[in-house]
Amino acid sequence: MSTGQRENARKQVLFLCTGNSARSILSEFLLRKIDPWRFETFSAGSHPTGRVHPLALRILHDVYKVDAKDARSKSWEELRDHPFDFVITVCDNARESCPYWPGQPIVAHWGVPDPAAVEGTEEQRLAAFREAARVLARRIELFCNLPFEKIDALRLQQLTREIGEES
Repeated sequence: MSTGQRENARKQVLFLCTGNSARSILSEFLLRKIDPWRFETFSAGSHPTGRVHPLALRILHDVYKVDAKDARSKSWEELRDHPFDFVITVCDNARESCPYWPGQPIVAHWGVPDPAAVEGTEEQRLAAFREAARVLARRIELFCNLPFEKIDALRLQQLTREIGEES
């Protein structure tokens, strides 16, 4: 189902990264908090780790007051038949290996450095997660403010992609 066919339904949004343990989880739950009325949000990974990073859950809870206890690291294969309006990659690996999604969704890349890859003290690691969440929250707010009903699909795709350049 294309974006135009789903005008009155909540838009279906999928965030993808490799492990589905940090960035895509942050994105999924931030969008759920920021605008749960217009968007139904999912996340998945090309090679899921099988667990959500505890610092992602901590940042969601402590900074954004989001309860993400139902978060689960999963493969994008679980969602292959789901009709999405938007598929947004948040890591370069997922961007390069992103499969074809049925229904002609708008595909965009919002790359963010992997906070789970940061080594150092707990405070340094927390700072990396905080920064990733800040960037993603900013992009999600911009996304939520797009005039979905007033622009055509091509312009919507262009604007969604441009959001990935925001920091």
